[in-house]
Amino acid sequence: MMIGIVSAAYIAAAVLFILSLGGLSGQESAKRAVWYGMTGMALAIVATVFGPEVGNWLVIVLMIAGGAVLGHFVASRVQMTEMPQLVAALHSFVGLAAVFIGFNAHIEAEDVAGLDAAARSALTGFAAILAYKVPVELSIMKVEVFLGVFIGAVTFTGSVIAFGKLAGKVDGKAKKLPGGHVLNAGAALLSLVLLVLYVNGAGTWTLVLMTLAAFFIGYHLIMGIGGADMPVVVSMLNSYSGWAAAAIGFTLGNDLLIVTGALVGSSGAILSYIMCKAMNRSFPSVILGGFGATTGPQMEIVGEQIAIDADGVAAALNDADSVVIVPGYGMAVAQAQQSVSELTRKLRAAGKTVRFAIHPVAGRLPGHMNVLLAEAKVPYDIVLEMDEINEDFPDTDVVIVIGSNDIVNPAAQDDPNSPIAGMPVLEVWKAKQVFVSKRGQGTGYSGIENPLFYKENTRMFYGDAKGSINKLLAAC
Repeated sequence: MMIGIVSAAYIAAAVLFILSLGGLSGQESAKRAVWYGMTGMALAIVATVFGPEVGNWLVIVLMIAGGAVLGHFVASRVQMTEMPQLVAALHSFVGLAAVFIGFNAHIEAEDVAGLDAAARSALTGFAAILAYKVPVELSIMKVEVFLGVFIGAVTFTGSVIAFGKLAGKVDGKAKKLPGGHVLNAGAALLSLVLLVLYVNGAGTWTLVLMTLAAFFIGYHLIMGIGGADMPVVVSMLNSYSGWAAAAIGFTLGNDLLIVTGALVGSSGAILSYIMCKAMNRSFPSVILGGFGATTGPQMEIVGEQIAIDADGVAAALNDADSVVIVPGYGMAVAQAQQSVSELTRKLRAAGKTVRFAIHPVAGRLPGHMNVLLAEAKVPYDIVLEMDEINEDFPDTDVVIVIGSNDIVNPAAQDDPNSPIAGMPVLEVWKAKQVFVSKRGQGTGYSGIENPLFYKENTRMFYGDAKGSINKLLAAC
């Protein structure tokens, strides 16, 4: 009876997770989708905790309560600008959990293997699951454990480095040890050899050595990827964490964990593929790490950056009929989305056409800008993706770029030696006038100079984005 109830709960939870993923594809349905996911997870936890062969409820409840309190505390303190770092950190927890569960399964399996049939029949909990699996499919179980630990270890150190790069604690430039990809390939080949030895009974040392090799692979892969590509990295690590969970689901005999891990893994991989296309990157090269390398000196930039004040920008806006706003990470850092929303309302009230252009990798997390604009109550129908608006820039009177660099960089089209060469960008320089709200003359997160800032139709509106937009509101 209990097994049937648990199975029904797992099916319901899986359906809710699928509905959640589907709902996240649209801004209007995203809030409902989040509730689907939360409800599905709550149902999954309850069904698992109170399912058959589970004990130590007090310990479990205390751990869940502690995690809930800690999660609420961390989430309530995290600003929207820090959300990419939080996501990377959470991925690392999933990876580390997979490593711990894998090692626990290995230890339990060795204990169970030494018991006779009568002793195995008296076992409960996870040991009971292993008691069933060990006699008939020990080799298969070892492969499950090995893969779960390997993927989890790669995810853990990769996510830690991604967190460091996103938080500015680790240099955002691509760096590799001497040997580059050869080291990664060597560590992967070593892990494969260790898998063969482990399945054939070589012992715990093979699992430990493989874990160290996987830790290195995760570290070195992400260190070899530059800052401009970090949104893809976050998405890819999300996929890795899903596959780690699915592998551990096989070990634990938990069907819902397998399904959920597969959903996360496949959706993360699909999103990474879509983002790679948006950035003109090779999908396999993302998995291998260290893509986007230059083959020669970058094109020399001529001209100078010309500054403008709020009155000058306001005068151009008053004369304009069509305006496109391009938000970037600088808007998020300055928390300027409310001011931008107010400027949008003011311009639309004056009869001007105002739209937003969103690049697929704007910010440091997929959908980052969409969330900020939705939070500021910018109408969904004027927020357009790159492919929907790129052809309209030649007919646009004014473009305001707020804290963006790489996604509006013409070097992607003009300089074959640029680290972002071939990456589709928002072609804002084709508009009649371009105003760039920027704190100073430094380069963006990826460290690439932007020729847009030196073009004749571009003016630099220096200052903190929120302060600059507020000055512009007063001047309009």
